[in-house]
Amino acid sequence: MATGIELEINGKGYLVNYPPDTPLLYVLRDELGLTGTKYGCGEGMCGACTVLIGGTARRSCQIPLGAALSKPITTIEGLEKNGVLDPVQQAFLDAGAFQCAYCTSGMIMSSVSLLEANPHPTTAQIVQSLQGNICRCGTYTRIIKAVQRAAETLKGRSK
Repeated sequence: MATGIELEINGKGYLVNYPPDTPLLYVLRDELGLTGTKYGCGEGMCGACTVLIGGTARRSCQIPLGAALSKPITTIEGLEKNGVLDPVQQAFLDAGAFQCAYCTSGMIMSSVSLLEANPHPTTAQIVQSLQGNICRCGTYTRIIKAVQRAAETLKGRSK
């Protein structure tokens, strides 16, 4: 049964009428038009649907709406502020870290979560953090470089 569910997404409040067991991904894309979050496998295995829930990277295809209540949700669209890309977004562009770009939003969201928890990750930690994100084009080397570049940018800002 559909009920009014309040969500905070990208700093804005939304009231949606869906059953609480509806996957968050469907509401983001179909109801709210936030299509940067991609449908990949539908099983939480590819990472294309990754969003931040309470600052932690989560697979939105596997998160029911009811589990996202009272937690801020950030999608790829919510990272840019006042026309300025998030440092991770910019680093992905600068490093040419994508080709088809289907995985990019999930990779970026997972990277943002990693850098929030660990601002100075080793290469091994980056690889481990992105383990659940699949790039069909195989640009993993450039993706790792982008995360390293973003970490350096963020380190320069904290001084």
